[in-house]
This record gives sequence, C-alpha cells and structure tokens, in this order.
Amino acid sequence: MTEVADFTSGKDHRGENFPVASRLVRPELRPPVLAFYRFARAADDVADHATAAAADKLAQLARMRAGLRGEAGANPEGEALHAVLRARGLTDRHALDLLEAFRRDVTQRRYADWAGLMDYCRYSAAPVGRFMLDLHGESPALWPASDALCAALQVINHLQDCAKDYRAIDRVYIPLDTLAAHGTGVEALGAERSSPALRQVITGLTRRTDGLLRQSRPFAGRIADRRLALEVGVIQALAESLTARLARRDPLSQRVHHHPIEALGLALRGGLGVAAGRLGRVLKRPGRDGSRR
Repeated sequence: MTEVADFTSGKDHRGENFPVASRLVRPELRPPVLAFYRFARAADDVADHATAAAADKLAQLARMRAGLRGEAGANPEGEALHAVLRARGLTDRHALDLLEAFRRDVTQRRYADWAGLMDYCRYSAAPVGRFMLDLHGESPALWPASDALCAALQVINHLQDCAKDYRAIDRVYIPLDTLAAHGTGVEALGAERSSPALRQVITGLTRRTDGLLRQSRPFAGRIADRRLALEVGVIQALAESLTARLARRDPLSQRVHHHPIEALGLALRGGLGVAAGRLGRVLKRPGRDGSRR
C-alpha cells in the first residue's frame, strides 16, 4: 500500500460527530478549513486502516509530512494544505502536531492513565482548535479554553467508539489504570453490553470530560469573530449533551449519537445562547454620555 487512495475510508466532513466548516464559518474561510480537514481525515484513515502494515502506515504519514512541508509529488492532501497555509501566512505547526498523534495511533494501542490520554489529545485534538483560532486571527490566549473543548470532544468520540475501536483495530483509549481500579480489563469492550464495572469506568470518564467542558464553557464568549463564536457555542452544546448521554447510555449496546433533529435543536440552543450573551454585553457597554445602552 503506497498511495493515499489505498487507505481511504470514504468518510467526509458531513459524516463527523461535530460540525466541520459549517455555514456558520465565514465563506472565505471554509476552503482553508476543508483543506485542513482533508489532510487530517487522510492521515486518520491511514492510521486506522485495519489491515495495512505499520511500516506502510508510517511511510504514508511521512509522505504526508513531506507534502505539508512543500515537497512536490509527495502527497496531495499535504501539498494542498501547504499551499493554503503559505497563501495565508499560517504556520504548519498544528498540522505537524496532528501527524504526531497519528504516528502514535500506529505504534501505541493503549494508554496507561488520564495524563497519558490528555497528552495524546494535546496532539490529536488541540491542534484543530488552535488552527481555527489562528485562521480567524484570534488571540493565542484562547488556546487553553480551546484545548479543553477539543480534548473533551476527543474523549467523547473515544467513549462512543470504544467497542468499535477495540474490535476492529485493537485500540483502547480508556486508561488502563481506570479499568484496573474497577476490577476489569480491555476485554470487557468485546462484550455485547457493558458490565457493571465497565459502566462505572465510563461514568467516571464522563465526569472528567464534564470537567473539561466546564473549563471551555466561557470560550465562545471570549471569541471576537461572531460566526466562530456561534460555531463554538453549537459545539459546546452538542458536547455537553453527548457527555450527559454517555453517563446514562451504554455505548456497547445503545445509540449515543444524536439523531439529526436532536442535533439541530441543540445547535439552535447553543448558537442562540452565544448570540444572547453577545447582545447582553453590547447593551451593557456605556454610551458616550456614560449611560448604559
């Protein structure tokens, strides 16, 4: 397997759990967002391929890195993103960090503890939010709040897909020390439904994820770009709902993902909440005569 097409899963941005380049993003910024997404999707497909040899995966990821660095003919997704970043004067640091995460996916199938998982999220999730902030000209001071939200989204995806990841590619993101503390192991992920011990593990991880979401809750209100703020508000609302569902539902035997109408309702609630907050701040600003507007 030597070509990127050999690894493709056929997924695109419309099939992701959270919005990618939605209509809330400014139209002129959607093409760069999609270039970044296609690069990440191609690398993810490589790392998650069920039958490709590890050496082939690492070689393809190396070609993606070469394309990202501007090497002609190395990789189409990397070259396309390189052109976008160069045209806009943006760093390739975030895309390079993503490649580090995908290399880990090839070589590391287990995570010892929460700290190890959060270090993985630093490379697999945080770069996406940081890229979006850079693209919109936002301050790096927002990175910590963005990192918290992105890490929460990553853990939610891990928990939703924990059985599939274990059965299809023998990869487990649930920290091993948490499983051991509840007297169970990774083999519990192969059952038709979660054991009481595994349910306790998942519930505990949803509480930690909720802690990340509490850190990210003020994030949307601090973003200058109105449309990006609305997008973040939508994502925050969806993430909080999914975390609550994971505390109640068994991802091994029950649906956790939102139905489209549910997602739409949550998106409207999240976006309207951000819009109302922004309007309230405008009205509280003093007028030229010192009165409140």
